[in-house]
Formats: sequence, C-alpha cells, structure tokens
Amino acid sequence: MPPETAFPPSWVAIIRTRPRAGRSRQKASYGLNKPNDNIDHIDSDSAIGSDHSAASTSITSSVFNYKYENGRRYHSFREGEYMLPNDEREQNRMDLHHHIFRLSLGGQLTRAPIPQDVQRVLDLGTGTGIWAIDFADEYPNAIVIGNDLSPIQPAWVPANCKFIVDDAESDWIYRPEEAFDYIHGRSLGGSIRDWDRLYRQIYQNLKPGGWLEMQEYEVWIRSEDDPELLNAPVIAQWQELVDKASIMFGKRLNIAESVKQRFIDAGFEDVRDDVYKVPIGTWPLDPKLKVLGLYQREQICDCVESVTLALLTRVLKWSNEETQVLIAKVRSDLRNKKQHLHSTFHFVYGRKPTSTG
Repeated sequence: MPPETAFPPSWVAIIRTRPRAGRSRQKASYGLNKPNDNIDHIDSDSAIGSDHSAASTSITSSVFNYKYENGRRYHSFREGEYMLPNDEREQNRMDLHHHIFRLSLGGQLTRAPIPQDVQRVLDLGTGTGIWAIDFADEYPNAIVIGNDLSPIQPAWVPANCKFIVDDAESDWIYRPEEAFDYIHGRSLGGSIRDWDRLYRQIYQNLKPGGWLEMQEYEVWIRSEDDPELLNAPVIAQWQELVDKASIMFGKRLNIAESVKQRFIDAGFEDVRDDVYKVPIGTWPLDPKLKVLGLYQREQICDCVESVTLALLTRVLKWSNEETQVLIAKVRSDLRNKKQHLHSTFHFVYGRKPTSTG
C-alpha cells in the first residue's frame, strides 16, 4: 500500500457520535423487514419520521431482547445466525475498523467509480451504520439504506439515511422501481450461508449500469519474513481453528480471495480486485504506516475475542475458560514487537451490464 494513503492519528480519532460540521442530524428510525413480502418499515422513499408504530412495536418486542453469553451480548433477530457480538465494545471495534478501511483508501469510502448524482444506495450488514452515515453525508442527494440483524445504529443520523432490521439472506422485497445505483457490503465473511443466492439478489436489485462493491479482509494474518508463522505459532493455530469452526457452522469467515470470481460468475462486468496490505503493529519505518499499524493491531486484538468466542464454544464445544486462554495467547503473539505481521484487504467492485441483450 502506498505510504500516502495513511492519515494522522487525529483523523482516526473521529468517532460516529461526532457529526460533521454543517450536516444536520435527525432522530433515527428503524424498520423491520420480514420475509415473504411482509414488511413493517417505512417506505423506502417516504420521509423519515413518518408513522410506523407497527414496526416500532415489532422491534421493541423482539430485536432488543439480546442474548447474553460468556460476558458478551449477541443479536436476537434471527438468533444464532451471526457469531459476533453486538455490544458496545464490539461497536467501538467496528467503528475503528471502518476508519482503518478509510485510511487504507486515503480517506475514501469506495473504490468503485460512483457518480456524484447517485440516487439509491444499499449498505448490507451495516453494523453501527458508520459507513452509511458517512456516505449519506458525502452524497446528500442520495437515499442511503443500511440493513443489519442488530438495531445498534446511532440515535441521530443524516436525513437521507435510514436503517432496516433485516437479514440479507432473506428474500429481498424491493420493487423494481426501487432498484439501487450502488450496493455496498463490508466484512460479510462469516455472515452468509448461500453466497450465490446473495449475489443473484444483489444483481436483480441493481439498476443496469449500477455498481456492487465488497470490501473484505483475509482472516489469514501473514508475515513476509515468516510465511509459515513459525514465530507466531498460536496465531497459526487460531486461524485454523476459526476457519474450521466457521466452515462447520456453514458461514465461512475467510472468503476474501473468492469474492472476485463470485462477481464474475454472477454476471458483473469490469470487475476489479484492488488489494491492500495493512500492517499489524508499529514495525513499518514509514510514520504514517506505523500509525495505521498501531490502529490495526488494536482492532485485531479486540477482534480475536469477537470472532473466536461463539465459534469455539458453540461449534467446537470448547469451554469459555479454554477459549479465553487461546485468545490471550493470540493477543500476546500479535503484540510481539519482533513480528512483522500484516492483514490483506480486498476491495472488489464490478458493474451490472447496461443491457442484457
């Protein structure tokens, strides 16, 4: 990754609770998207804040009844379909990860050539909503919709941004006139059971000429001077375990390298896979990359428990105590200043053909 793509620490310190100067905020509202064409949420083109008491009642009675397990909090809507927690600690990690993605792109939100007059945008698995909110700020004339299993987005959001409690693997219920100009997904590894079906639904709900972008990172941590991680054996063991468990669960985590081919198989054109190496730790000589590596190390040290806990205890039947011992050892390897570790990010984007003829 070119050194000039890293930003100073003060830039990364911006968090989702600080709205950008000059951009108004209003109270967020949620909708509940149900399969089989039954939908309780605000109409996609209606004003935010309209009457949707039925949706509010449904949400209050179910999706906020979170599951607590081994000291972490998990989603309740479609309980058990996603293995990472949704508590405040995880939300902070996701927001830091968002800024690391932006740092990797020199502050940009996307790699796809999005036109300035983009009208309808969908963010799959929006998490805290930070990407959708930033995009809505930068494209104030666009309608930006974020969906997720968890209603954990901020209380105040841009007027052109809305959120829906939904499972991206459910039947999509958008009408043809509601097709999107741009669909974005990030860090969806571990979330999807049937990728082919997801890509078919994405393709069907994009306008001709519309863009899809998936931003994924390889779960495999690498080192140029220690390819087999002989000096970080616990990391190597951990990677094998979480990969095995996620495959057994049916939603593999480590899917980044397969994304480009899935785009092509789904019918997208002009497909590109832009690959960036992101350091883990402060070992780079370049001061900007050193800062980026610092943030990535802290993000991954938090991510280890988020990724590992449910997979190992639910799927591999480890005890919480055994799992915590492994997590502590992985973090120790990650913080070893002698290691020259890095992550690999994939920014894959492609265009739906303007004509199918």
